[in-house]
Amino acid sequence: MKLLSIVLSSFVLQISSFAAERPNILWLTSEDHGPHMGCYGDTYATTPNVDALAAKGMLFKHAWSCGPVCAAARTTIIAGMYPPSTGGEHMRSMTEMPKGTKMYPQFLREAGYYCTNNSKEDYNLAKPEGVWDESSGKASWKNRADGQPFFAIFNETCSHESQLRKRPHDAIHDPAKVRVPAYHPDTPEVRQDWAQYYDQVTLADASAGKRLKEIEEAGLAEDTIVFYYADHGSGMPRNKRWPCNSGLQVPMVVYFPPKWKHLAPKEYEAGVKSDRLVSFVDLAPTLLSIIGVQPPEWMQGHAFAGKFQTEPQPFIFGFRGRMDERYDCVRSVTDGRFVYVRNYMPHLSQAQHVAYQFETPTTRVWRKAFDDGKTTPEQSIFWKEPKTPEELYDLQNDRDEVHNLAHSPEHAETLTKMRAAQENLALTIRDVGLLPEGEMHQRSEGTTPYDMGHDDKLYPAARILKAAGTASSLKMDAMGDLKAGFGDSDNAIRYWSTIGVLMRGKDGLAAAHDEMLKAASDSSTYVQVVANWSLAKYGSDADRAAALPKLVNLANWSQHDVFTTMSALNAIGDLGDKAKAIAEELKKLPAKGESPDGRFAGYTARLLADLTGSKPAFEDAGEPPAKKKKGKAKK
Repeated sequence: MKLLSIVLSSFVLQISSFAAERPNILWLTSEDHGPHMGCYGDTYATTPNVDALAAKGMLFKHAWSCGPVCAAARTTIIAGMYPPSTGGEHMRSMTEMPKGTKMYPQFLREAGYYCTNNSKEDYNLAKPEGVWDESSGKASWKNRADGQPFFAIFNETCSHESQLRKRPHDAIHDPAKVRVPAYHPDTPEVRQDWAQYYDQVTLADASAGKRLKEIEEAGLAEDTIVFYYADHGSGMPRNKRWPCNSGLQVPMVVYFPPKWKHLAPKEYEAGVKSDRLVSFVDLAPTLLSIIGVQPPEWMQGHAFAGKFQTEPQPFIFGFRGRMDERYDCVRSVTDGRFVYVRNYMPHLSQAQHVAYQFETPTTRVWRKAFDDGKTTPEQSIFWKEPKTPEELYDLQNDRDEVHNLAHSPEHAETLTKMRAAQENLALTIRDVGLLPEGEMHQRSEGTTPYDMGHDDKLYPAARILKAAGTASSLKMDAMGDLKAGFGDSDNAIRYWSTIGVLMRGKDGLAAAHDEMLKAASDSSTYVQVVANWSLAKYGSDADRAAALPKLVNLANWSQHDVFTTMSALNAIGDLGDKAKAIAEELKKLPAKGESPDGRFAGYTARLLADLTGSKPAFEDAGEPPAKKKKGKAKK
């Protein structure tokens, strides 16, 4: 007993000594809101607590979440890597962490920190053992050992998208006084949703105030570094889920007590508004730097505070992959003034029918106004097909990002610079999001998407990026290169050739009809889906008659993997009345099967509901993961 007492006493002394050497760190996070706060100059907002934190601390004027939706953004943070590099960009993709890496709380725990998360995780990466000391609705720094330094997250959900449409509602802000952005129609429903959004941000601010008061009352304020940030842009349509500034810019306010000011960003002073570009991929290395641990080389962000902080970076980056049931492939870049958006699937509109998004009144009212021809050019961009392959916006003169400068001769140099930044990042991180999602899983069999992506034999990144760029350029003079790609041994090259023809509509199919007929029976089901989609949409009656049954087969989850099924259902949905002949067969398709996560059943069910006219289901949160269907890796 005496020996045990000595050991325990020594442990407590070590913790006390450790606590004196390293600060506590508190992250206050909230969901689905941009920099609509008083400290960011928004006079309509009511956010006294975060405003006060910014007045004694510092805010970042240009902070991006990398991903414009919860899971993608949180996946970026937890790994310190871009999800297009780890395969975690798609909702519920549940890929594995790269070999030899850790989630950032594991580093903090190894350094002696008590790490808690209260409580949302929502990672697209499978979580290994030992990430948190506690992650639950009861998790708190209060449960640590006496004197032990802590890292604690409190996540506020009151500002989530779902709360913008909750009725009845007790108003705080007057809808008549809200600013309606240029891309939204000015209707009572839109004003109500925007005003209610601001109300929920006010509640999130109050929650932050409560947590800060707890720290102060515990006598810990002078030993606790505080970060406040939201997880991506507002929950309004064309903000959440879209990787432009309105979907990615978040408030980020930091406070370093005087005792720990030496760990702050170099430009840190009370009330400063920093021009430094920061993003979520920087948070993990910054945490490690603050506690004196050098960030590992595999982390792709840059520390902006602490012992190992780096110089400011010239760009920050964003992305969009599959959003729930709808596929897309978009990459974005900003230098703080200009925003560049690269649409690798321009044949798909910004406003694909994500059923959950259509629960918000603004989305439905906006869509009806567009269908009725009552939207302005700025309000119509969201719904139009095709998207332009490249977009360039000047935030200084166009805060709502509605005037595309990509074809402006005056901005040609800026466009070239931003395009190069996007392509350079894709090659540096080995962006595996350029593969069809199921193909990514197939090639990663026995390893991880990240490790597969870093093996040029399994993933020739430069060739695939070039193929994707050629396909999505929409230029007809690229048809020669696209046709040559049909003979390539790599599935991904054939996929981009096929989708490049689809993107070019009737002219594309006419120029490569024989190639598309052959591709309709390709060894890759993802190539098959696109070829039959094109033949059914732009081909002859005979082409359509042959392609539709193939699409039904590809949409059958009992016959194919979930990624093929979802791809085929999306293709069928795009056909509209041209798919009438298979309407009854669609009603017989299964909505359950094997997948990386049980929530895929919800995505597939929504696609089927959209096609058959039934009510979509949103019960995707509580299902246990189903076993992933295995497939032999192919190239």
